[in-house]
Amino acid sequence: MTHEGLNAQAKSAERETNHLRALFVHHGLLPYQDPHLARFESWIEDKLRPLPEQVARPVEHFATWHHLRRIRSTTTPETSARGPVHSAKQEITETVKFLDWLWQTHQRTAATCTQQDIETWLATGPTTRKAIRTFIVFINNTGTNTRVEMGHYTAKNRPAITQDQRLAWLRELLTGTSESLPYRVTGILLLLYAQPLVRVAKLRVEAVEAVEANEGSANMKIAFGTHPVPVPQPFAELLQEHLRNRPNLRTGSDTRSPWLFPGTRAGQPLHPNTIMDRLRSLGIDLRGARNTALDEHLTLSPPPLVADALGYSHQVVFLHADAAGDAWSRYVNLRTAP
Repeated sequence: MTHEGLNAQAKSAERETNHLRALFVHHGLLPYQDPHLARFESWIEDKLRPLPEQVARPVEHFATWHHLRRIRSTTTPETSARGPVHSAKQEITETVKFLDWLWQTHQRTAATCTQQDIETWLATGPTTRKAIRTFIVFINNTGTNTRVEMGHYTAKNRPAITQDQRLAWLRELLTGTSESLPYRVTGILLLLYAQPLVRVAKLRVEAVEAVEANEGSANMKIAFGTHPVPVPQPFAELLQEHLRNRPNLRTGSDTRSPWLFPGTRAGQPLHPNTIMDRLRSLGIDLRGARNTALDEHLTLSPPPLVADALGYSHQVVFLHADAAGDAWSRYVNLRTAP
């Protein structure tokens, strides 16, 4: 049995084949292969097949030498290709639309494209067209076309919920019955610690630790970044209950799953889209909730400390603080001062 053999079967029975693949990988009968990366390779082939050669050739070059090479080099059993693949698909799809329009309308290609072509394309369509920027940079760097350029795009709208809404959702998830325990915990991790749900899905049990406190009692901490952060009550009690009753522990493997949120497929965590769908169905604005939670942390601590505690890069947190107009955006990191 090989991955290639399973890929051939997946075309007629994808769900069943992927379940078998996960079992074989989990038990060491097949080497690890990221399922998102495998499907991405097939997706590229399907995307290129109907395109004229003038469009397909530069898209294939871009998909293979920029996206596939990068994703293959960074994907490990601990680092899923899901996020990079999703982003790559968006960029490739928008690139196909642009190059197809360019060829059908002007009989021009990536190599003969003009700056006016790019400006016209961006000005006459939705903001998703700005996803072609990576391709424009790519054809510049490879020498395919050095006469065109495209700057960065910053979204004008910044989703947020009010602090009252955030606290109301925290109360509901801590004490309500609108969702099952695992999804209540994921929602609290979003609302309390500004954790992206893609990262929440990949949390391991070992990220949670009990620390001895006074009089023999134990305090709970959880690690997102460089050091664990406290888990306050009553969330600590809820999290402990989840640890004692994790679901999906009998999916063809054993009961020692390393994942804080085990999925239905052997050896895999809960899929981020499943978490997102469940929380959205409650009415939670996911991006708004994360932004407001991060805003709250930045009112209490400077960006470098927030970044280290919550697992963000310093650059991302400084940019967030600046977008929010937070006073900490002017914080000077004295550790880097001469």
